Amino acid sequence: MVYRLCKEGENRPDSNGWRLKLYKLIFESYSPYGKYFDVALIAAIVLSVIVVMLDSVHSISSVHHEKLYMAELIFTALFTIEYFLRIISVKSKVRYATSFFGIIDLLAIIPTYFSMLLPGSQYLLIIRVLRLLRIFRVLKLVQYLSEAEILVQALKDSSKKITVFTFTVMNLVIILGSIMYVIEGEQNGFTSIPRSIFWAVTTLTTVGYGDLVPVTPLGQAMASVVMLLGYSIIAVPTGIITHSIINRSMDAMPVEIAEEMKDVAVNIVCHNCGLQGHDTDAYYCKYCGAKL
Repeated sequence: MVYRLCKEGENRPDSNGWRLKLYKLIFESYSPYGKYFDVALIAAIVLSVIVVMLDSVHSISSVHHEKLYMAELIFTALFTIEYFLRIISVKSKVRYATSFFGIIDLLAIIPTYFSMLLPGSQYLLIIRVLRLLRIFRVLKLVQYLSEAEILVQALKDSSKKITVFTFTVMNLVIILGSIMYVIEGEQNGFTSIPRSIFWAVTTLTTVGYGDLVPVTPLGQAMASVVMLLGYSIIAVPTGIITHSIINRSMDAMPVEIAEEMKDVAVNIVCHNCGLQGHDTDAYYCKYCGAKL
């Protein structure tokens, strides 16, 4: 589903009647009543999320389940009314319904109705915590969204590299798991290749549950290599994304500052070979390999 983040005011009704007043109350947080509405909404969201969490604790649910369920029904009714009021107040119903917050607002109420047909699905109401993103608008933190956009774009720029890296790691854990299956065998707990691959994944990612460990000297030696390999692999996606963030940040800078930084980087002279013209994020000379 394609959605967009509607800018404040672009879906405001044209008339000056009750719909406009309702729109100002619900969508425009800079007005006193609008701010009170948003603060009350955020408090209701937090309380409803706490109710869902408490209901998942068996010791609490066994005693207070009916009260918690009734509270959840009340919150769902309030959020349902709020959702329809938002639909009524905006100029384009479809535009709001397909926007980011429109989809989140709808997902925040659907699980309760689903739970009447599919018990247990009410715990999906935890998605309501996403509605707290409105706090950016209430607390005037919208300026931070540009920084978030740089991060999102950096992840998009790195997606192909990350995909190749993930595919390489998947092949690596299959190979390592298969080798460990041959080395250790079923008598040492490595009862199948999939179980051995699970060991390779937990070891390579440095999680190490400890429920499956090699006991032979050769297996332990290989495990040591996999552990050390895991530390080097963790740094790869971090470096890829960091490089993209730096490039995005440079693009977002004023032209004068970005050019000045590029000039500084270009004019860095390698103390070993005496050549210059390095990249802005270079730590080593690209001609001789010496540290800059």
